Order: sequence, then structure tokens, then C-alpha cells
Amino acid sequence: MRRGRVIPALVLALLAFLVTAPEARAQAVGGFDFDRAEVAVTGLEVPWAIAFLPDGSALVSERGTGRIMQVRPGQPATAVATISGVSASGESGLLGLAVSPSYAQDGWVYAYFTSTAGDNRLVRLRLAAPQTQPALLTGVPSATIHDGGRLAFGPDGMLYVSTGDAGTTANAQNLNSLAGKILRLTPEGGVPADNPFPGSRVYSYGHRNVQGLAWDAQGRMYAAEFGQNTWDEINQIVAGGNYGWPTCEGVCSGSSFRNPIVTWTTAEASPSGLAYANGTLFAAALRGQRVWAVPLTASGTAGTPVAELQGAYGRLRAAAVGPDGWLWLSTSNRDGRGTPVAADDRIIRVPPSGGGQQDACAVTATTQTQWGNGYVVQPVTVTNNGAASISGWTVTFTLPAGHAVTGSWNAALTVSGQTVTARNAGHNGSLGPGQSTTFGFQAGRPDGNTQLPSGYRCA
Repeated sequence: MRRGRVIPALVLALLAFLVTAPEARAQAVGGFDFDRAEVAVTGLEVPWAIAFLPDGSALVSERGTGRIMQVRPGQPATAVATISGVSASGESGLLGLAVSPSYAQDGWVYAYFTSTAGDNRLVRLRLAAPQTQPALLTGVPSATIHDGGRLAFGPDGMLYVSTGDAGTTANAQNLNSLAGKILRLTPEGGVPADNPFPGSRVYSYGHRNVQGLAWDAQGRMYAAEFGQNTWDEINQIVAGGNYGWPTCEGVCSGSSFRNPIVTWTTAEASPSGLAYANGTLFAAALRGQRVWAVPLTASGTAGTPVAELQGAYGRLRAAAVGPDGWLWLSTSNRDGRGTPVAADDRIIRVPPSGGGQQDACAVTATTQTQWGNGYVVQPVTVTNNGAASISGWTVTFTLPAGHAVTGSWNAALTVSGQTVTARNAGHNGSLGPGQSTTFGFQAGRPDGNTQLPSGYRCA
């Protein structure tokens, strides 16, 4: 009799787990279905950065070859440019890439690399004439380790550059050195007038080796950073902040230093690329061979991180959310520290939960009026379909070629190529379950072009 009771109890417990686990798991991974991750491209050589063109294809840098590859899922990668004078040794080489937010108008692609001249530097080029590569920044200290290298345009339209301490720890606290910093530049490489240190490109300091940059829906900035022997970390970055290296690693005791929002042992992480979506940061881990999904609170602090894809693809370097709404990752198994398989290195894509728009957030758009060379879209209605309140939202959509946003209200709009990202204003970010808010925008277009924006997505 006793044994007869135990077996049904185990069966019921197992059934309960199978019924409840998918829902709980879907909530834990920030809106992406890691069980349906797929290999998009194979045969790359240490892909370091991923940046997207307006047509939805990706540009991928190869650290050792100096090549910029154009990637489309399911198709062989194609070399579209080679950066001149790349010195690749150890951790150095061709590192970060960024695509101009005004790419449709100016065509600029930015690249950061270790040069044969003995420094790290920033250049830009156009794919139509890739051999012309004017330098925007030179003289960043370089070494075979700790070269930083991540590039990203912020919501403010400025270009952010992460640098490592180049193996000299004192660089990180020296405001006269560009090493061990996060730099903030104009798109032409100049010093923004509102930088925290007058006349300096330095935005934050006290960094050992930052290789991930991302912004949340509120415009707050985060960075993933390698520790030395004990603690890797993610920090919320503020202008002029001192993040403690080399005085401390991980949480600091000094009040003059800013502490990380999350730490891991170096065996668990060694975080490189960083991406944001659906209230969650996604950190690609090299030594940890996983993706860390870090939920953010309304104040920008971290919830409990969740590990995904543990050991499934080896070392993971880049992380980026594509215009297709998928999470893109790159492997780094041919970097001398991994165990490559025949297909390495690879680009991995992780689909949104449900394969499309997130169920917790819905968006509809109505074209209010049109004229020959323009139109007004309003209302664009954002609805919280989830069971919990949200503190912020973003909507992305695609402008037809030749169209340009000329004004907006009740949301802050940024443009990257033809992809527009609308972020909530201060007064309409908080939505309870079932609540909606609206925004609108105006756009110009060539006379006779009757196309309208498409592909509205909400997060």
C-alpha cells in the first residue's frame, strides 16, 4: 500500500513540473527562447563584434584576419572590407564595430583595432570605398592583453568606446591616459561639450577591461567588465564615475568608487558582449561558456541572474539584439583558449519567445494624415498585456528607404539607418496590466512615394 501511494505522488509531481516549468522558464530568460537557438553562420575566424545594417544583415569583425564580414542567416559570410594595419597577437586585433545611426545618409562604419603602429585606434570607412579608412582617434595604449574594444552609439547619438588598462593597472586611475576607460566621442571623433571632464574624451574610469556596452529602455548605460582573479562584473555607468580598478575588484569599500550591480567568479563568466531587451541584460561569457540573463529592476539594479546555453556552443563573445528581434551571439572557440568544432566559429541566433512579438507588450499604429512628401502617424498605441506592471517600454519600426523622421511627441526617437527606436517619455513609461499609452511622429518622404513605416515591435 505504501509503495502504491509513492508512485502516483511522483507522477503527479513530475506532471506539475512539466506543466509549470515552461511558463516559469520563459519568464526567467527575458523574452527569448533559448531552447530554440539555432546556428546561423559557420566558418568564421574569431568573430569579435556584431553590428547591423539597415537591410537587417550583420557586419561581423574577425579579430585575427582584420576582415569585416557581412552575415545573413543561412548564407555564407562575405568579406566586405579589410582593416589596414591590424596587429593581432593574444587578445589584440580587430575588435569593435559600430554602424552610424545616420547610415542611410552618411554610410559610415566604425572600427576599433590594435595597429601595427603600436596603439589602439578608431577609424571609419564606407563599404562603397572600404580602402579609405580615416583615423578618428589614435594613441590609445595597447598590449597583447586588456585592449577593451567595444564600440556602441548611445541614445544620445554619441559614440562610446571601451578601453582596457593595456596590462598597466595604473592607467585605469590616470585621467591623462585613455586606457582603462569608457570614452565618449562625437561621431567625428571629437570631444562632446558636455563630457564630464572638460576637453577630455574620458566618460568613466577605473576600469580593468570593459568589453560590453548596452543601454536600457530608460537610457541608463551598463558595462560588462573582466575581473582579475576573483570577480567579474556588470556596472551601471554614470558620467565621471570611478569604478575602482586597480584599488579594488568587484565590490569596493571606498565611498569614492561605484560598485557593480552584479558580480560573478571569473570561472562563471569572463563577460564580453552585452545586449539589452525586455527589461533584461544579456552577457556573453567566454570562460563561463554561457549567456547570463540579468533582469533589471525599475531603478536599474540587478535581479537574480540566470545562466543559459551552458556549454552548448563553447566560448561566447558578442551579444546583440538584431532588427529581426532575435538575440545574436558569436562563439570564440578559435581564439587559442577554446576547443573548436569543425563549424567554428559560429553566429548563434536565439528567437523571441513565441517566435515573434513579445506577448506582454503589444503595439498598433494608425496613419492619421498624409500629403505628397510626408505623413503623421498617431496614435501609436502601446499596451501592457502582461500580468505585471512595467516601468518602461520601447517600440521599433522600419522606415521605407528615403524617409526621415522630422518630429515626435510623447516618446524619444532615435534612428539607426532605417530602423527607428522609440523610448517612452518620463510621464508614460509606467503601465499597469491592461493599461495603454500613445505617442506619435511625423516623417518626410520623396514626392510620389506612398510607402509607410512597417514592422512595429514592442518590448
